[in-house]
Amino acid sequence: MCGRYRLSRRKQLIEEYFEAAESEHEWTPRYNIAPTQSVPVIRQNPKEPVRDLSLLRWGLIPWWAKDAVGAAQMINARSETADTKPAFRDALKSRRCLIPADGFYEWKKAGRAKQPYCFEVNEGALFAFAGLWDRWMDPTGKPVETCSILTTTPNAVTSAIHDRMPVILDPDDYDLWLDPGLYN
Repeated sequence: MCGRYRLSRRKQLIEEYFEAAESEHEWTPRYNIAPTQSVPVIRQNPKEPVRDLSLLRWGLIPWWAKDAVGAAQMINARSETADTKPAFRDALKSRRCLIPADGFYEWKKAGRAKQPYCFEVNEGALFAFAGLWDRWMDPTGKPVETCSILTTTPNAVTSAIHDRMPVILDPDDYDLWLDPGLYN
């Protein structure tokens, strides 16, 4: 599970790294991003061969949901079952995104106490989680865009701390992950 992460880069650096078009959305670097907060995501623009940076709420609300009650519990999607779970199935097929980060946190339980650990890639370099997004209409008809981070079994570094970790994409796979034809 990924319940907190870090993105300490300015918006301009995020746009440059992910080759995204300049965005009107503002982003302030943060060191402790929590569920239900607005987070930057990178999506492929469907009309142009360019990536867009958008701010979405972390905690997926499927387009068909009657309300937003369960969003805080859908911050993560298990990569092994996302294609079979109704909440994530449609998003996996056609609404994939990159969720920029430069660190993520996991907690190791020791009795009643929890010890936080921060994990980085290449000594704090910018990277991307595999993400899913959706657009839900609130009761007033206003669109609410939300996202979820895919998780997987942990690698050797994180397995001593937690039984899950976010899916971290290789930069060479960003285009493939964003390709809307990948699962069609």
